[in-house]
Amino acid sequence: MLKVLVTGAAGLIGGEVCARLVNRGAQVTALVRKTREVRGNDGEPVDGLEIVPGDVTAPMIGLDPAAHDIDLVIHCAASLEFDAPRDVLAAVNIEGTRNALDFANATGAGFIHVSTAYVCGTREGPIAEGPVPADTQFTNNYEESKALAEAVVAQSGVPFAVARPSIVLGDYESGAIRDFPSLCNVFRLMARGKVGVFPALENSTLNLVPLCHVAEGIARLAERFEEAQGGYFHLVTNSPLPAAELARGVSRVDHFPDPRIVDSAGFDPEELRPAERLLLERMMATFGAYFVRDPRFLDDRFRAVTDLECPATDDAWLDRLIAYGMARGYLPSKGRTSERRGSAAQASA
Repeated sequence: MLKVLVTGAAGLIGGEVCARLVNRGAQVTALVRKTREVRGNDGEPVDGLEIVPGDVTAPMIGLDPAAHDIDLVIHCAASLEFDAPRDVLAAVNIEGTRNALDFANATGAGFIHVSTAYVCGTREGPIAEGPVPADTQFTNNYEESKALAEAVVAQSGVPFAVARPSIVLGDYESGAIRDFPSLCNVFRLMARGKVGVFPALENSTLNLVPLCHVAEGIARLAERFEEAQGGYFHLVTNSPLPAAELARGVSRVDHFPDPRIVDSAGFDPEELRPAERLLLERMMATFGAYFVRDPRFLDDRFRAVTDLECPATDDAWLDRLIAYGMARGYLPSKGRTSERRGSAAQASA
């Protein structure tokens, strides 16, 4: 029986990984900090696991290694704030990883580090599954912190594998997602008519990946850890969407406004009303770097080890994500949109 400890088990990815491993007979210990429950993506509590309080910023993640019989640590815990100060991100994403590695080392466990495919930074074109090149330039502090954490893992001496999901959104078949990640606020701002323009470069792409692919991929890397050991794995789609498809997806909903897609290189936000300009500037400060580049993540090694290939993340999947957001009340349903189709574009013209 595989004996696993999952950090960040209350989070979106960690909870679904726990659910899948428990359902396959693994002995799962779930490390939580504030939330004293673990739920899968379906929102239901995961039964049949041990929940332990801890904190990755504490030595040995707040646990006594002698009290735990563990084969593998799956390290999902992280701060996802893109532009948090470096020292704040370092405390969780770098030193927290070091603490989790110390625990794994003390228990004789292997280590799966959940990172991000966007440790590629500003690189574009084909991105191989390997260590981050030393000269990589990053677009935000989060990417940098995750790359530095990967280096800590590789230098630790603990048997490891690095899992790199891209931008994780809802289930492929249903669009369902337990908690809406921050990128979903881009849909929300456009759907509510708060932002009527979408600046992007024409050839830019977003690598959006279903949660089901990511969670299943991590579970299989855990089950096949001996084969995965030492590897870097991209948990991504091979069919990235044009960045502007976020706005087109909003446009396809009849009762949503019709956002205007503009070239980010030549667009002047001063033409907007002050309130809209402020919201757009905040949105672009967080996500703008992802709307101007075209990385193409290779996942050959991931597919070879896991026998998994991500389904096509096409317009139909994006429409299912938006439909689920409306069903949950995250996006406005018909009759509740604050500004009707065309009104936001008119206001910004």
